[in-house]
Amino acid sequence: MGEEYLQLFVEETSLYNRIVLGNLLPFKWWDPLPHLWQTWLRNYIAGNLLYFVSGFLWCFYVYYLKRNVYFPKDAIPTNKAMALQIYVAMKAMPWYTALPTFSEYMIEHGWTKCYSSIAEVGWLAYITYLVIYLTFVEFGIYWMHRELHDIKPLYKYLHATHHIYNKQNTLSPFAGLAFNPIDGILQALPHTIALFIVPTHFTTHIVLLFAEGIWTANIHDCIDGNLWPIMGAGYHTIHHTTYRHNYGHFTIWMDWLLGTLRDPKDDAGGKKM
Repeated sequence: MGEEYLQLFVEETSLYNRIVLGNLLPFKWWDPLPHLWQTWLRNYIAGNLLYFVSGFLWCFYVYYLKRNVYFPKDAIPTNKAMALQIYVAMKAMPWYTALPTFSEYMIEHGWTKCYSSIAEVGWLAYITYLVIYLTFVEFGIYWMHRELHDIKPLYKYLHATHHIYNKQNTLSPFAGLAFNPIDGILQALPHTIALFIVPTHFTTHIVLLFAEGIWTANIHDCIDGNLWPIMGAGYHTIHHTTYRHNYGHFTIWMDWLLGTLRDPKDDAGGKKM
């Protein structure tokens, strides 16, 4: 890619930086920073806003506005449990947001197959590439997640941090990002690896990375949406109770193909194995 074309990516990330930082921080605090640090600060602030706004709104709706509709009183996580999840997520957030920052750096330097505008490839190619991208991400996250369980040191030193939440009354939307930071980065890494393999629309990639925050909140609320073939919270709650099923991320396909699927209809609570 030529320098002129790569400048399009720099201009786009600079625009996002100005939108977030310019509206939330005094100009003199962030403008002197190098572009890379501006990008990380923007991702860090946006990640925190997404986590807290979605988490509090989600919890307010399901635990208070819909109290006794989705959960009996004894199934609602305590404030102490949610505060611990927030604490773990906040320790990891600076590292989580380093991944999209590094992704943007690689894109700006032409190391990936990213393209700037959908008009460059057309809508048919855009949708085709997006399906391939999401399929790759689904495959990658499944295997990354499964190996974090199957390789004992990885589980003990990384993934076990997340699996202390193993009952319905300990899971909440705030648990979605309560990981050891290395664990969280490893599970998001397929999004970045895909950029080297699949032509990907830059803005779509950024949106999908941050949409992970919404998705992970959703699959930890313990409410079974029962929307086939989506790997919703009903499936993921079973994962937190059996430890050996439902490793998938967006859909049930990988678990179905590889024999690790457990349906909430057959085992609503699951039993630890």
